[in-house]
Amino acid sequence: MKLLQLDLLSKESVDSVSDSFNNLPSTGHDDGRYRLRRYSILELRTTFWNAKQEVEIDKLEAREFLQSEDLNKHQGGVSRKFEDLEDTLIESEGFKQICLNFKQCNNLVDGQEIEVHQMRIQTLDDEQSVLTKNGPWVVTPVSPEGVHQDGFDHIAMIGINRHNIEGGNLMVFDRRDADMPLLSKPLSAGDMFMLDDSRLFHDASPIKAIKRREKGYLDAFVLCAKLP
Repeated sequence: MKLLQLDLLSKESVDSVSDSFNNLPSTGHDDGRYRLRRYSILELRTTFWNAKQEVEIDKLEAREFLQSEDLNKHQGGVSRKFEDLEDTLIESEGFKQICLNFKQCNNLVDGQEIEVHQMRIQTLDDEQSVLTKNGPWVVTPVSPEGVHQDGFDHIAMIGINRHNIEGGNLMVFDRRDADMPLLSKPLSAGDMFMLDDSRLFHDASPIKAIKRREKGYLDAFVLCAKLP
């Protein structure tokens, strides 16, 4: 099992999934105004076509998403229901490449069940602000849970798009109370970070709009898998 790995998706893969983020719904959950989301449980199998390895993806019956309060201090213990990933996204070449990379990197068996969150974190107008020389500046939490684990064996964070934002750094820690991250990097388009969720912790820095009168956002996927 690899502790941490960074892959880079092709521009074609990123482009084939980016438009689907414009269709993400808001939710009634605590973070629903600024973290737009879809969520599905998928089953992966590897196939070969003309000597090329590919992946078959089956969408499983929808289930609510639940984390324990120990893992998620923000919304732990709350069952959350989200709309499914769109079929056109699942059938896209870019999404298939993401799933194949995730399966290969972590040596997942055929029939492996994974959970996929598709999220747009968009800047707020009236939430938490910080004082700057130009007056209050609104910042939006990307990870309201703080430094945490997700309760899986393997996770991946994939950046798809950044628009009109500063911040949004992915931070990886060797323990929850660590003072300094092992890694801190803006989650940029095409970045695919895969890490051992049983041994590492992660967080993300808040985002703020560069042009204060224009909405900013960060688009990303989170993939999660438990060992069978």
